[in-house]
Amino acid sequence: MDREKEIREGKFFAVIAYIGFLCIVSLVLKKENKFALHHGKIGLVLFVFEVVAFLLTIIPVFGWLIKLFGTIIFVLLSLLGIFQALLGNDARIPVISDIADKVII
Repeated sequence: MDREKEIREGKFFAVIAYIGFLCIVSLVLKKENKFALHHGKIGLVLFVFEVVAFLLTIIPVFGWLIKLFGTIIFVLLSLLGIFQALLGNDARIPVISDIADKVII
C-alpha cells in the first residue's frame, strides 16, 4: 500500500486516537495501517498518563495543581496530535513518542 493511500484510509482513526479511550478503536480496527497505528499508540500512552494524573488528583493540596496543569498539558498535546494527523504527518511528541515506539500491539 502506498503511503498516501495509507494516510488517507487511516486519517479518521489517527484523529480519534487522541480522544481518550477511543485510541483503543484505532488500535483494534486499523492495526494493519501504520499511520493509524502510530497515532493510536501515542494516543494510548497519553490516555494512560491522563488516567494516572486523574488518580493523582486525590493528593491533598497538590491534587488541584495536578488537575489544572494536567488538563492543560493533555488537551494541548491531544490537539497537537490531532492537527498532525489531519495534516498527514507522523506526530513526534517528546517522551510520549519514545514510550509509544516501545508499545507492541
